[in-house]
Amino acid sequence: MIPICLITGFLGTGKTTLLKRIVAENRDRRWIYLVNEFSALDVDGAMVSEEHPDVVSIPGGSIFCKCLVTEFIGQMSRIPGHHPDAEGVVIEASGMADPRVIADMLRETRLDRFFTLANIVSIVEPRSFLRLIHTLPNIIHQVQAADLVLLNKCDLFDEARLQDTEAAVRNIKPNVQLVRCVRGEARFEVLGNGACHDALHGEYAKCRDPRFSTFTTPGFDAAVLRRFIEANEAAVYRVKGHVPSDGGMLYFDYSKAGFATAPAAGGRDHGLAWIVRGGEEALDGERVCTLVGKLERGDVE
Repeated sequence: MIPICLITGFLGTGKTTLLKRIVAENRDRRWIYLVNEFSALDVDGAMVSEEHPDVVSIPGGSIFCKCLVTEFIGQMSRIPGHHPDAEGVVIEASGMADPRVIADMLRETRLDRFFTLANIVSIVEPRSFLRLIHTLPNIIHQVQAADLVLLNKCDLFDEARLQDTEAAVRNIKPNVQLVRCVRGEARFEVLGNGACHDALHGEYAKCRDPRFSTFTTPGFDAAVLRRFIEANEAAVYRVKGHVPSDGGMLYFDYSKAGFATAPAAGGRDHGLAWIVRGGEEALDGERVCTLVGKLERGDVE
């Protein structure tokens, strides 16, 4: 049986940083990595692929929604034949995912003949967790499903905020293992310690969740982009990708956890993946390009 580690956590909590650390520390292991991107633009999968050759990317939604579950099952079904020496599979789920369905899915598709669900890790960070816990149910579901909760980005918050976050996690799942960390640097058994997931049950998500909308745009000037997001902060959950900068390109990342930028490797296309609040007044790519263009020109009322 091939053990599975499932990594969950809302947008911007640090899942990809954790996954890259796991890859770096386990290069001698014959593990397969699967990266699920909610947006159609495969940003995270491309980043992890730079670290390891055996990376499968599934962008365009959640692997636990009706739209992508068939592709996910197909990718998992190929692993035993294509990688007969595989020692484990590490999956980074979309930040929007409700992971509770995975145990039922393995049983229903008979993938449990080849795989065993060994560990579910949920990453939370104080800013987004405490802000969104009452409005986005999947954040609660990710903790409910977890064997281990990593409280990440602890260097950015005071002790009172950390304790408030821990109390909120314990209120959801009192006995879950809870570890503080910075940049996902925590020691744990990636492929688990024999936890049982027989009591874990959930439902597949709908293809189109009306609470969210996704689209892609070209890259914009980072400073102007930040001004636009700050002016529309209530409507924007995530923006990430590559933008032009003086002398090269910049990796830009916004989530409810905050802003981050870093020098980007050469050769990347400019482009941004957006996840925004859904509904009749939702932003779309054309509208964003128009509004950001006005900001760039100083053409604002």
